[in-house]
Amino acid sequence: MSSHSSPLVKPDKGWRIWWQLTRPHTLTASFVPVLLGTAFAMQNSKIDIPIFIAMLVACLLIQAATNMFNEYYDYARGLDHEESVGIGGAIVRNGVKPKTVLNLALIFYGISALLGLYIIISSSWWIAVIGAICMAVGYFYTGGPLPIAYTPFGEIISGFFMGIVIILISYFIQTGNITTDSILISIPIFILVGAIMLSNNIRDLDGDKENGRKTVAILIGRKNAITLLATMFIVSYLWLIVLVLMQIVTPWTLITLLSLPMPIKAVRGFIGKTEPIQMVPAMKATAQTNTFFGLLVTIGLFISFLIK
Repeated sequence: MSSHSSPLVKPDKGWRIWWQLTRPHTLTASFVPVLLGTAFAMQNSKIDIPIFIAMLVACLLIQAATNMFNEYYDYARGLDHEESVGIGGAIVRNGVKPKTVLNLALIFYGISALLGLYIIISSSWWIAVIGAICMAVGYFYTGGPLPIAYTPFGEIISGFFMGIVIILISYFIQTGNITTDSILISIPIFILVGAIMLSNNIRDLDGDKENGRKTVAILIGRKNAITLLATMFIVSYLWLIVLVLMQIVTPWTLITLLSLPMPIKAVRGFIGKTEPIQMVPAMKATAQTNTFFGLLVTIGLFISFLIK
């Protein structure tokens, strides 16, 4: 395995190469919806722990595999280089063979499919159809002739599948049904996962434009994209407050408001910045907003369950 030096990013060594390849900072976008969907199901149903664990691991593997497909195809298209910000860097910095990255992603898909089979046997065959669609979206996000990530639909599609769909599957496999309330509680995570993708596209705006991508950030411009990001944060928190007022979720979930400094930090971190490396803290704060929002809502639901 060869190594490269970079003025901006040092090569990883040993197990860190493989850990960074999963892009661990993005994995919260898959486990937070599983936790939230399960916590909401807990209000109405006894939780099957083995199914919960299978769902959690499967989603993490699909997310990690999606990141590896991203790494492979961006390298294959000549988009990644040693100084690229926000990538795992296994291929361009650490000398891992591209084929190895692709094969590892496919292995992760295979394991998640086996876990999915266990979930299907325990719940419904409809999960097979939905799971297959989710895996296809994960692949075609950066793979195929017209990657989803290169279009204006990246935020909506990623938010829908990683927010709404994962939450509803997590809820369904525990309760056996889908309710209006379970859909309503998934909306803020749908928005916040989309915000992670938008923040990524704001950071990569100049490079993406040069490579012919047509992301939302490119189409509306950096300033408007930052305004859109701020609006998405505002709607997410207001949505939760409305759910509490409608008595769909417990007032305990309002502890989520403690995470408000994070989206503020994210928006401020993008304003006036043009270099990708300058925007990394803002993008990290966006991902953390989704993490803390989802975890605090989950904790609020759990507290409500305990004091019933």
